[in-house]
Amino acid sequence: MKKKQTVAEEPAEMIPSESHEEEENEAPIKAKRSKPEEAGGEKEAYHPVKMSRSDLYRPPTAEELNQLKEAESLFHCSLLKMQMEELLKEVALSERRKQQIDSFIQTVTKLLQTVPDSPEVEVSDPSWLSSAVKVPFLLMPKTTKGKFHMAPPASVDLIGSYPLGTCTKPRIMVDLACTIPADVLHPKDVVNQRYPRKRALYLAGLAQYLASSSDIGSMRYSCLHGNRLRPVLLLTPPGKDSPSFTLRVHACPPPGFFKPSRFHPQRNNIRTEWYSELQTSQGESSEPPTPHYNSSVLGDLLPRAHLQFLSAVSSQCSAFADGAALLKVWLRQRELDQGTGCFNGFLASMLLAYLLTTHRISNSMTAYQMLRNSLNFLASTDLTVNGISLARDPDSTAPSLADFHNAFQVVFVDPSGHLNMCADMTACTYKQLQHEASVSMQFWDNPTVDGFHSLLMTPKPMIRTSDHVFQLCELVKLQSSCKKMNLLSELMDHSGNYVHTALPFILSLLQSGLGQRIHLLTHSLSPDPEWSVESDAPKHKAQPPLSFGLLLNPELAASVLEKGPAADSPKAAEFRQLWGSRSELRRFQDSSITEAVLWDGESMCQKRLVPRQIITHLLQLHADLPASCVRYVGALVDDVIKTGSEVPSTGEEESLLVVQSYDDLSRKLWRLEGLPLSITAVQGAHPALRYTQVFPPVPLKVDYSFFDREKTSRSLVPKEGKPCPAYITPITVICHMEGSGKWPHDRLAIRHIRTAFHIRLGELLKKQHNYTCKPCPTHLDVHKDGLVFRVHVAYHREPLVLRESVNAEGLLVVRDNEEAQALEMATIHKPLLTSTLHGLQQQHPCFGGVCRLAKRWLGAQLFSEDITEDTADLLVASLFLQPAPFTPPGSPQVGFLRFLHLLSSFDWRNNPLVVDLNNQLAASDYTEIKNDFMASRESLPVLFIATPKDKNQSLWTKRAPSVTMLQRVVMVAAESLKLLEQQLMDRDQIQDVRVVMRPPLDAYDVLIHLNPKQVPLLTQAVDPPTVTFSRGIMAGNVAQSGGALPVIDYNPVSLYLAELREAFGDLALFFCDPYGGTVITVLWKPKAFIQMPFKTSQMSARRVEVTGEEANTIPNIEAILEDLRVMGEGLIKSVEARTEKWSF
Repeated sequence: MKKKQTVAEEPAEMIPSESHEEEENEAPIKAKRSKPEEAGGEKEAYHPVKMSRSDLYRPPTAEELNQLKEAESLFHCSLLKMQMEELLKEVALSERRKQQIDSFIQTVTKLLQTVPDSPEVEVSDPSWLSSAVKVPFLLMPKTTKGKFHMAPPASVDLIGSYPLGTCTKPRIMVDLACTIPADVLHPKDVVNQRYPRKRALYLAGLAQYLASSSDIGSMRYSCLHGNRLRPVLLLTPPGKDSPSFTLRVHACPPPGFFKPSRFHPQRNNIRTEWYSELQTSQGESSEPPTPHYNSSVLGDLLPRAHLQFLSAVSSQCSAFADGAALLKVWLRQRELDQGTGCFNGFLASMLLAYLLTTHRISNSMTAYQMLRNSLNFLASTDLTVNGISLARDPDSTAPSLADFHNAFQVVFVDPSGHLNMCADMTACTYKQLQHEASVSMQFWDNPTVDGFHSLLMTPKPMIRTSDHVFQLCELVKLQSSCKKMNLLSELMDHSGNYVHTALPFILSLLQSGLGQRIHLLTHSLSPDPEWSVESDAPKHKAQPPLSFGLLLNPELAASVLEKGPAADSPKAAEFRQLWGSRSELRRFQDSSITEAVLWDGESMCQKRLVPRQIITHLLQLHADLPASCVRYVGALVDDVIKTGSEVPSTGEEESLLVVQSYDDLSRKLWRLEGLPLSITAVQGAHPALRYTQVFPPVPLKVDYSFFDREKTSRSLVPKEGKPCPAYITPITVICHMEGSGKWPHDRLAIRHIRTAFHIRLGELLKKQHNYTCKPCPTHLDVHKDGLVFRVHVAYHREPLVLRESVNAEGLLVVRDNEEAQALEMATIHKPLLTSTLHGLQQQHPCFGGVCRLAKRWLGAQLFSEDITEDTADLLVASLFLQPAPFTPPGSPQVGFLRFLHLLSSFDWRNNPLVVDLNNQLAASDYTEIKNDFMASRESLPVLFIATPKDKNQSLWTKRAPSVTMLQRVVMVAAESLKLLEQQLMDRDQIQDVRVVMRPPLDAYDVLIHLNPKQVPLLTQAVDPPTVTFSRGIMAGNVAQSGGALPVIDYNPVSLYLAELREAFGDLALFFCDPYGGTVITVLWKPKAFIQMPFKTSQMSARRVEVTGEEANTIPNIEAILEDLRVMGEGLIKSVEARTEKWSF
C-alpha cells in the first residue's frame, strides 16, 4: 500500500521508494518547495536575487535554447506556450491536496481491513444488512443462485489516475480497489448476474461498516460510467475538505479468478430461461451472446494490469501526465468525458499509450505535441470501422478485431486482448469525438484564431453546439420500443437497461431517416447516477431526458421532398418500409416515377422544422414513441420574430420580396432616359436589403378613407382623433451620378444640383413607369409595389468639398468634420456593408434569422441605441466568419445563443473583434490591427470592431456604446444566456422564451407610459396586446404603381424620443424598445445633479437655490416631468416617477 502511495506522490519519475523512512524524509523537502501554493500557510518575504555580471550575461543553456526553438516552431507565439503551462499548473493537484488525499486513503484502508466477517447466506437474502443500508443493484429478475458472506478485503489497492499522476482538477476522483476474498466468490459466478450481485452485496457490507466511523464525511452510491452492473461507493472526508475530492471504492475479484476466455464477445453468460423466467428447451450453444455483460465483468478483473501497463509506458515519457491532462481538459469542454459510453480520462491515457507504443508520438514530445497528435489521430481514424488494439501478443483464446466489431460499435482493445474498452460507446459518440477533433485541427494552425481559448477554454454545451436539439422525455416508454424493435436478447445483454438497449437502434433509425440533411447526429451521455446508501438504486427511467443534437446541412435540411428510388427498383420496398404510409409514388417533371415523401411546409420557418416531422414520424412508426415524448427545442426562440397567422414567417419571404422589388427599381433607374448625367451605381443601404431587418417591410394597401389629403401635393396625412397610421419604412437606396466638370465646387450648389436630380428622377419615374414620387431636397420617395424606396442622389466628391474650408488668410484648409463623416457613412460605408452582408446571407441561409433575433433582443432590452443595427449585424457576421471552436450556425436559435455568449464572454477591454468580411485579411493584418489597437487603446471605442475597410477606427461603434452601457449589455447578455439555456434544456423550467426579452424596469428612475393607440408598431411588441387598432390598411393585392403617396416614416414614439434627447440629453438617458415598446424609461445622469454656480446662460430646466450669499442652480425635476407630459401630449398615458430610487 505504501509503495503505491509513493508512486502517486512521484508522478514524474514513477519509481516506488524503497522504504518508509525515505518517504518521510522526502516530505519536508516537498513541503518547502510548495510553500507558495499552500493556502493558509505563512507568507514568505520575497527579495530580488543578486546575480553576478557573468551570471547575468551567461549564454543560454542547451535546454533554454531548446525551449526557445520549441516556442518558435511549435506554437504560434511564446504566449500560447505560457498559456498551456499556466493551464497545466491550474489543473494539477497541489502538494497540500495530495497530502490530504493520502491521509484519507490511509484512514479508509485501515478501516476496510477491519471489516468483520458475517455468516453465509443466500445471495437473494439481504436480511443480514441493517435497514439503514440498501444494496446498490436493480434485481431483475429477483433471484439467482449462490451463497454470500462478508469478509475483509483480500487487498486494498490504489488504481486509476491518481497513482499514475494523471488525476486533474476540478473533479478529483481517487479510485480504491477492494479485492473480494476468493472464498466469497465461485468460478461459475459469471453466469446469470451472480458475480455482479455479490459485488453489490460486498459494497453494501463495506458501506454498513464504514457508516459507523466518524472518519468518513459523506457516503453515497454511484455507478462506474453509468454501468448499473458496476456500482461504486463514493466517500468524502469529514469537515471542510469534503467537497474537494472523492474516494471511489470499487469491489473487484482476485486477479485471474475468472478465465478471460469466458468473456469472449460471442459467449453467453446470461441464460434466457433464467432471465425471462420462462421454460425454454434451447441449449447454451443456441443462446444469444452477451458481449456487454461480459465486458462489464471482465472490466473488474483488469484495473491493476491496466495501471501497471500505463505506469510502464508513462515512465518512459516525461510529458505523459501533462499530455493526458490537456486531452482531459479538451474532452471536458466538449462534454465527452463523463456519463455512459463517454471517452473518459482512462481512455485518454490509453490512447496516448497506444500512440506511444505504435511510435506515432515519441517519448521526447511535449504535452502540446501529444495533444495535437492525439487529435490528429482521432480525426483521421474511424474506430467504428477499423478498431485498434494495445495487445502485442494476445493468447490464442483472445477474440479477433472482427469478433469485437460484430459485437460492438466502437473497438479499442486493451493490452490483454480480451476487453473492448469502448464497449458502451455508441458510433454516434465516436463520430462526435471525430468531428470535434477534426474541427479543432482545422483552426489550430490558423494564426487568426485564438487557438488556446477555442481549444481548451471555451465550453461547448449541446444547446450551443448543435443546430437543432430534441429530447426524449418519458424514458419508460422505451420499454415498449424494445418490444416493438424485438430487442429481447439485447435487453438481456444490458441487464434490463432498456434506455441503453434502445439507444443504438434509435440512433441508427434517425441516421437513416435524416440521411443527407444532417452532417452529424449526437446524443447526451446519461450522467452517472448518485444516490444515498439508505435508498434503493434508482430505476432506469429516473435519469434525465435523453437529448439529441443535429448538425444540419443547410442546403438540404429544409427540403420538403424526400425523393426515393424508382418504383421498379429493388430498394423501393426498403424505402416504403422505412417511411410507411408517408411514402407514395410520384411522377416528376423529368418523367421519372419514384417513391417519395412530401413533408408539410410553406414558409422557411416551417421548412426549418422538417427534421422534427421526420423524427416524430419515424419514432412513432418504428419505436412506438408518441409525439408527446419528443420535446423539440430547435426553433423555440424564433417565436419572438414570427409574424402572420395563417402561414407563420420569420421574415425570409418578406425580405426576399423587398430585395426583388429593389432589384427591379435598380434596373429601371439604370435604364432611365433623359437624365443630364448617367447613373454610375445604384446601391441598397438598408438592413431589409441584406435580410437583417427585424420585421421586414411588407407591401401595404392603404385605405384612403382613413386619411386627409394635403392641399398642394394631394399626399395623404393622418386624421386627428384616429389611431396613428401603420408605420411605412422608407428603404434607403443610394444612386451615384457620374463625375463631370459641370459639378460645382461649393457645398450649397451641390445640394441644389442634388435636389434638381431628385425632381428630375421623380418626373422620369412617373412618366416612364407611373410610380408615385415625392422629391425633397435630401431625397426622393418612390412608392412601388406597396413599398416606399427613399432614393438619395450621391456625388463622390461631395465629402471632399465638405472637408474643405478657406481660413482667414485665404488659404484652402482640409479638415475632417462630422458632416463629411456622416455623408461618407451614408453613401459609401453603409452600401458596402449592405452588399457584403447580402453576400454572406447567400452563403449562410440562417444569417438573417440570427441577426433578426439578436436585434429583437437588443431592442427589447432597450439597447438598440447603444448597439446599433449595423454593429449588431457585424457582431453576428463574426459568428459565421470565425465560428471556432464551433461550426457556422445552422439555425437562428443556436446563432442567437452564440451571439449572447460572444457579448458576455469576449474581452472587449483588451481585444479588438476582427470581422474578416470577404476573407480579405492576412495574418499580418491581424497582427497589425492588434498592435495598433493596444498602442491607442485609451482613445478607441470601448467596443472595437475592425473590418478590412476599417482596420483602426471602428467607425460603427465610435459614438456608442459607452463603458457603462457596454457593462450592462454584457451583464444582461450573460443572464439571458444562462436563463435561456436552462429553459431550453430543462422541461421543468417555465417554458416561456419571451422572459429573456422582457427588460428589468426596476433600474430606471422615471417610466413614461405611452398610449398604445399612438404606437404604430404595437403588433411587433414582445407581448402584443389582445386589442388591436385599425391603422388605415386594407386587405387585398397591392397595385404595382400609381395611387396616392402614403404617410411615410411617421413614428410619433421615435420623434418624441428625439425631442426628449435634444431637450434633456445632458440630464438623463432615454430608452425605448423600437419594436412596439409602450414604455420610455428615463435614467438620470449622476453628474447632472451636481450644484452649479448661477449663470443666466445655463438656466435651461434648472432652478436657483440660494445658500447664504451663494446662488447655485440644480435641475428642476418637477418642471422637467411636467415638460415631459406637455411635449408628449396625446402620446403619453402617464408618467411614473420612482422617487424612492432617486439619491440626489
